[in-house]
Amino acid sequence: MNSAAHTPVEPGFVPSAPRFVHLRLHSEYSITDGIVQIDQAIAAAADDGMPALGISDLANLFGMVKFYKSARGKGVKPIIGVDAWIQNEAERDKPQRVLLICRNRAGYGQLSELLTRAYLDNKHRGRAEMRREWFENGAAADLLCLSGAMSGDIGAAIAAGNVEQAEQLAADWARLFPGAFYIEVQRAGHPGTERYIRHAVDIAGRLGLPVVATHPVQFLKRDDFKAHEARVCIAQGYVLADKRRPRDFTEEQYLKSQAEMCELFADLPEALENAVEIARRCSLTVQLGKNFLPLFPTPEGMTLDDFLVQEAKAGLERRLAQLYPHPDEREKQRPRYEERLKFETDTIIQMGFPGYFLIVADFIRWGKKNGVPVGPGRGSGAGSLVAYSLDITDIDPLEYALLFERFLNPERVSMPDFDIDFCQDNRYRVIEYVRERYGKDA
Repeated sequence: MNSAAHTPVEPGFVPSAPRFVHLRLHSEYSITDGIVQIDQAIAAAADDGMPALGISDLANLFGMVKFYKSARGKGVKPIIGVDAWIQNEAERDKPQRVLLICRNRAGYGQLSELLTRAYLDNKHRGRAEMRREWFENGAAADLLCLSGAMSGDIGAAIAAGNVEQAEQLAADWARLFPGAFYIEVQRAGHPGTERYIRHAVDIAGRLGLPVVATHPVQFLKRDDFKAHEARVCIAQGYVLADKRRPRDFTEEQYLKSQAEMCELFADLPEALENAVEIARRCSLTVQLGKNFLPLFPTPEGMTLDDFLVQEAKAGLERRLAQLYPHPDEREKQRPRYEERLKFETDTIIQMGFPGYFLIVADFIRWGKKNGVPVGPGRGSGAGSLVAYSLDITDIDPLEYALLFERFLNPERVSMPDFDIDFCQDNRYRVIEYVRERYGKDA
């Protein structure tokens, strides 16, 4: 591994071509140890000429949408990752970390599934921990993995003086992430840093693995260190003056400029270049603003749209029979109801919401049949004849001249929103029904 000296960079100098991209950023969404506001971090990166910026909150993707939208709005490429806990099989109370980064949309899906599995199946002392074997068989094929520097298992082995074990661990990670595993190095002022870097670079050289420089950003500016420490104390249950409290962070963990990072790793220019290369390897596009509903089961050979129309027409017949018992009066009133029903079903289908109406009708009917009192309907949803026909509401909108357009309007695309009142003593039964029928994982 080449470690030739690199010409120092003048402070404040912004290179014409990107020399470094931050991949580690604990934002305010890291809950326990981050205070960086996303918009401010992206603005700072843009001002420094960084073409991309990575977010890597601790074991969550809570800030992903805000970060993605804000970065694209500023012309900064969003790199989405997670600072992930990895279960320590030898000492459960000492988990290690790796940085997992999405290369593309498939990688985002894989990362989401891994996090979900950790939260549902492998929490320990409040930490959602992943296990190494979860990455087998292509489960993380579209993710990049960074070793976690001194917080990873390779770093722990080096700190314990077991370089052979560190090399074996690195080889194992490289097998799990073929062509996508990086030995990570940091210089954030922690004890033992230079010893770790020396061994880590040697291991990377022997195994032919790339080295990447990162910086663990916890706050925006150096002056924010005390505020960050207060945040950490609140999370850990300490006070600032307590001499016994852990001091896991340093005042160096602010958002350093490219010039500062180039100076910091002047002896490892390829590690800086690999940070930029990782940004190039990632291209995540996510679809926002579209709702994905559970699939409503329809009879074989019938589409969701056709089934909605069929159910609405059948329901209208029942309602007309109740409203107008005399056949002559019923036939006299029928045209205006059928015209209104067709207008509504056409609109619902056009906007892609037939499944929504059928699902809501399904669990309301279940509640009524199983002894759960349900209100007659209120709000703008009471203006829908389809809802009345499907037993979602019990109010005839034509009798009261209620407008369907207040509930659903193609010119203002948003999810329909039925206000439904269930008996508070029994509504949990309806929720359980929905969970069982449409899938607990949905």
